[in-house]
Amino acid sequence: MTFHEVRFPTAISFGSSGGPERRTEIVMLGSGHEERNTRWADSRRHFDAGYGVKSLDDLHEVISFFEERRGKLYGFRWKDHSDHRSSLPLQDITAQDQLLGNGDGVQSEFQLLKTYGQTFAPYSREITKPVEGSVLVNIDGNLQIENTDYTIDHTTGIVAFLSGSIPTNGAIVTAGFEYDVPVRFDTDELKINLSRFNAGEIPNIPVVEVRI
Repeated sequence: MTFHEVRFPTAISFGSSGGPERRTEIVMLGSGHEERNTRWADSRRHFDAGYGVKSLDDLHEVISFFEERRGKLYGFRWKDHSDHRSSLPLQDITAQDQLLGNGDGVQSEFQLLKTYGQTFAPYSREITKPVEGSVLVNIDGNLQIENTDYTIDHTTGIVAFLSGSIPTNGAIVTAGFEYDVPVRFDTDELKINLSRFNAGEIPNIPVVEVRI
């Protein structure tokens, strides 16, 4: 197993910096126009946990977490405080926040998704690390009951409808949830100078999203 289902300390990740990255290739033509192509179908998030370290106790907690993950070896969960809900940050989660798909009477499994944008080029992001106890599911506006109508795999983000509750042809399947980002440390070495840290230097602790 190369992933540990444990979350990085949230009090420290709250003070971190980072966000999504895309890779775009731009070719300048002789006419002055540009040709642009994306190398990645999905964005990849990067964070620096060092900005959340405010004390030596915080630093020790990060070192302990880093050692247990063996540096880059094992992935883990990360709460992106700027983007961790199916709803807007200050709104309550509802079971109609995000469209998962339409039923056909046969398909029983649906991947949790979060869609960004509406008009020009909406981007659907697979959510693979939902937070346990946060998932709400609807079929045609009717709230479904976990473990009666469906189950949720919190390690993959797959909603599996049980026999008798499989969405009928054309039924709209929606969900609301909180989620973590699957990440790993992007270094095998933590360089920390305690004397300079006490003077206000922030250690560099890079974290990068991984695909599950």
